[in-house]
Amino acid sequence: MPLIKLIFPILLAIGTLFTTAYAEDQLALSTSLIEPAVILTNAHNIKLKLIYDDALDNGDLWQRLREGFTMQDMNSPLVAKHEQWYASRPDYVARMMSRANRYLYYITDEVERRGMPGEIALLPMIESAFNPGAYSTSNASGIWQFMPATGKNFGMRQNWWYDGRRDIIGATNGALDYLEKLHNQFGDWELALAAYNWGEGSIQRAQERNRRKGLPVNYASLTLPDETRNYVPKLLAIKNIVANPSKFGMALPDIANKPYFTSVSTAKHIDVELVAQLADISMEEFTALNPAHNRPVILQDNSNFILLPVDKVKTFQTNLENYDKPLVSWQAYHARKGERLDHLAPRFGLSLQRLKSVNSLSARSNFCDDETLLVPLAGEPGEGENEFEAFNMHLHPVHKEAKNSDTASLKYTVHNGDTLDKLAVRYHVSVASLKSWNGHTKHIRAGQMLTIAKSDVRGEKHTAKHAKSTAHKVAQRNVASKHASRTAHTHLARQDR
Repeated sequence: MPLIKLIFPILLAIGTLFTTAYAEDQLALSTSLIEPAVILTNAHNIKLKLIYDDALDNGDLWQRLREGFTMQDMNSPLVAKHEQWYASRPDYVARMMSRANRYLYYITDEVERRGMPGEIALLPMIESAFNPGAYSTSNASGIWQFMPATGKNFGMRQNWWYDGRRDIIGATNGALDYLEKLHNQFGDWELALAAYNWGEGSIQRAQERNRRKGLPVNYASLTLPDETRNYVPKLLAIKNIVANPSKFGMALPDIANKPYFTSVSTAKHIDVELVAQLADISMEEFTALNPAHNRPVILQDNSNFILLPVDKVKTFQTNLENYDKPLVSWQAYHARKGERLDHLAPRFGLSLQRLKSVNSLSARSNFCDDETLLVPLAGEPGEGENEFEAFNMHLHPVHKEAKNSDTASLKYTVHNGDTLDKLAVRYHVSVASLKSWNGHTKHIRAGQMLTIAKSDVRGEKHTAKHAKSTAHKVAQRNVASKHASRTAHTHLARQDR
């Protein structure tokens, strides 16, 4: 008995020792593979949030995608037609697949996390050919082709500085939210995709017409416009090429099964070209990852971020820490009415073309119209930083509605909580005038574009100038981007007809 009492503590100690050693080994292993998010602050007070992914490099992303394909093959000659179309254009497909290299890992991760078919990750090939700057004639933008109003409903800011419809992460999450909702509503992915393309209301009405005739209401049985009729077959054709590229005489470019980019949050204004320089990447690469930024300066609050290639984040961090010059080289300049652009441009060391390009001015513009322009920073480092704040708003510049310089209007995007009464007080105009300028509207809704001030040769010429001045004072400085409700009923790619 005494011997047992002696041995038992020894065995217990040995067991504890091995358990502890095993746990420490596992901890060391896990921390080497799954690093926690790290917040770094440098001398310039720019916070870097390094978001590490817990996925290992597991070979080829294409194979991972193939294993996630679950949609049924479609018995339609349209699939073969689109297979042939893509197979006869190998250069086009190669460019599309090459662009997909930057985004496909993130999208695949999100699709898998939500339990969606792997085919959904290929949808941007149909929408935009994975061109982050894609812009349609109907004003749809980004790899998921959001319409302006729909983007706003999904919390995507769209102003002079920034177009959230082109934000890779925000637009992807919004698109997948909407597709999930459509799948829950219609019960299968073919109808969900058709609704994504044509609009859920349009699909519902097509189903109702079939019901009245005693016909089936599935995708193949509905009367659809040509674009929607070809939409799902196009996706399945791409899926078939990815599943078996050699069958079509193609070879897909290698895409590693690991993150291409990570996010870096910024708490200070910084030039776009400087970010690219510090990260040691080309402007083309920066723009491809951050296509939402419209201007040469990033002016976002510290809840926003930029994307950088994973292997360039440490380079950016190190170079930023050692950078001892101003982070911005642009400032706001309030031009006087009638000031000539060709006189203003050389004053700030710009070509006339560059001045117009930076400020989205028409090539035919020759004179300023009492407006604020973006020009190179003047003065000592740090001066003028707060002047950028005036641009962080949902107000559009004064637009000429006629060649007559006495006719102009100020546009405003309605936010939640806005009413005609509140806007009338804010901009010192009457409710009757607001209604008159906006088609005698009685009710307004978030995302709607309103004319706030409109003047003509008969009177109220002062209103537009006063409203514009007031608009700058009330500009929203910290507009947070919010994810839209998954029950939103707005069509992503086109307005519901």
